Amino acid sequence: MNQSFTKVVELLKLEAAAIERSAENLDRKSVERAIEILTCCDSKVIVTGVGKSGVIAQKIAQTLTSTGTIAVFVHPSDAQHGGLGVIVKGDVVIALSNSGETDEILSLLPTIKGRGISVISIVGNLDSTLARQSDVVLDASVDKEACPLNLAPTTSTTVALAIGDALAMTLMQAKNLTAEDFAANHPAGRLGKRLTLKVSSLMHESPNIAPEANWLEVVKSISKFALGAVSVVDENELLIGIITDGDLRRTIEKTAPENFSGLKAEQMMTRSPVTATPETLAYDALQLMENRPRQIAVLPVVDEKGSAIGLLRLHDIVRSGL
Repeated sequence: MNQSFTKVVELLKLEAAAIERSAENLDRKSVERAIEILTCCDSKVIVTGVGKSGVIAQKIAQTLTSTGTIAVFVHPSDAQHGGLGVIVKGDVVIALSNSGETDEILSLLPTIKGRGISVISIVGNLDSTLARQSDVVLDASVDKEACPLNLAPTTSTTVALAIGDALAMTLMQAKNLTAEDFAANHPAGRLGKRLTLKVSSLMHESPNIAPEANWLEVVKSISKFALGAVSVVDENELLIGIITDGDLRRTIEKTAPENFSGLKAEQMMTRSPVTATPETLAYDALQLMENRPRQIAVLPVVDEKGSAIGLLRLHDIVRSGL
């Protein structure tokens, strides 16, 4: 088992070293030209490859699309049977092939070049046919595969993927993609919710009481709305405090029974509580509730005037899947 662990670590270091060498081997002018071609593309990027390179090509296409550059994966074999129709003038082709001699890709080149389409190749052999016929060549060569037999595409596909990711991230910066733009392409899942879900979508209507309300009214309000708290507001509905289950419990614990009748909401409340607005991102509200010496479970929501309009529970955020 110890030998297995050592081998896994050794192979990870081998692939990491290959990526580092790739960064050193890349030609500056070729990289800059590739980014220029991709940035100026006003159509779409076609990413293609066969076998393991095809799988990597699919991932690169998806990464490009999700970061502001429209891209589609086209399998070379499908392209020869009608799929070429998706490749039009104005597109840019990124072709992946470790050997640079993949027959299916080479057979497409005459048609692609005939349509005036630029070809960027990510290859492991700079002296290959694909490299010679490409407008830009990016060196993805490796000394050896992580495979013990030096046969299965491992290190070579890792390097190709890293180059594709680097291109996508550089394009993302060149196009000034914002977090909001990124969120627009990721509406589902935790990532999308973190960037788009607002407090207004999760909050409950604010249960408000007056500062002079007695302790029994406070208990009844907390029970009625079942939100774990009530907001204390003045005559103009402006928030002045909040009473949580904990505030109620602590007040009762330190008050003699004979003094209960004199307890008022303003004596029980936490003054000037932390608040959010309806436009606050739910993720930011979560940080407000958790990143503090004592975590809070309920957050009052106020409008631009400071009026209490809602109540947000930690439970609501968690249940949303954020």
